[in-house]
Amino acid sequence: MDYKDYYKIVGVERGATQDAIKRAYRKLARKYHPDVSKVKDAEAKFKELGEAYEVLKDPEKRAAYDQLGSNWQSGQDFKPPPNWDAGFEFSDRYTNYSDVGSSDFFESLFGHAAGSRAGYQNYSNSQSRGKDHHAKILIDISDSYQGVIRDIVLKTPEIDEYGKLVNKQRTLNVKIPKGVKQGQKIRLAAQGSKGVGSGPSGDLYLEIEFKPHPVFSVEGKDIYIKLPVAPWEAALGATITLPTPISKVELKIPPGSSGGSKLRLKGQGIPGKPSGDIIAILEISIPNAKSEAEKALYRQMEQTFKFHPRKALGV
Repeated sequence: MDYKDYYKIVGVERGATQDAIKRAYRKLARKYHPDVSKVKDAEAKFKELGEAYEVLKDPEKRAAYDQLGSNWQSGQDFKPPPNWDAGFEFSDRYTNYSDVGSSDFFESLFGHAAGSRAGYQNYSNSQSRGKDHHAKILIDISDSYQGVIRDIVLKTPEIDEYGKLVNKQRTLNVKIPKGVKQGQKIRLAAQGSKGVGSGPSGDLYLEIEFKPHPVFSVEGKDIYIKLPVAPWEAALGATITLPTPISKVELKIPPGSSGGSKLRLKGQGIPGKPSGDIIAILEISIPNAKSEAEKALYRQMEQTFKFHPRKALGV
């Protein structure tokens, strides 16, 4: 998937005011409008321009896009970084642009917002409920085991008095419940946009994501860990110390274990009814033979074991 430099497409600098973006768009829209333009590929350019303007004219989409950084070049192979939009507060005003043929790049960034953010309800012309807001937040896996109270900082984009895009911050004291799962949403009542007239405020929905961990990965309620073991531990069996997100436990390696074997610690995963499991995937770690004594041991194994690792290949 190709990266799209929306600023370059519209023909403005990254720090341009909203008014400057609007003027640049209108100028190019007249140039590339397929009904009047003589430019080659005018229709494709007009469509690309419209997509770029859809992002840059909206403070929320523009601020989210800016979070990707300025080091990308148009046409570079691109994949959104994990949790690129974490901590960024969106309101409930997205619609599904897939129907009008948005690019894969646009859909990869904003398509997920379309189906999950419903519009607000009108009560009358003088009062209406405020928009709901949505944000993704990152927590430690251990937070789900224990339940904690965290200060969460959210960024909300606004246009200042000079027409510049600025990110305002607010800090919320949020209770993370024990047993919360990845993808689960926490609702904070009346923390969205204020209502119009006597209409109630909208709500804020915080979507939970676990921070990347160097040891553990999460699938549902289960915690996975790749567990290195020595050849003699796998062959003879052993009792080893296994880390968990909040403690350490003793794990028995059965004799004759092979690489890729899965050992399950029942109920030691994300708490719940039922709780998840911890699943250790064995990886045989082969020591390097550096000294002559170590090399001699490998030669002795070669002569002692009648072992043919490629027998199944017929060679």
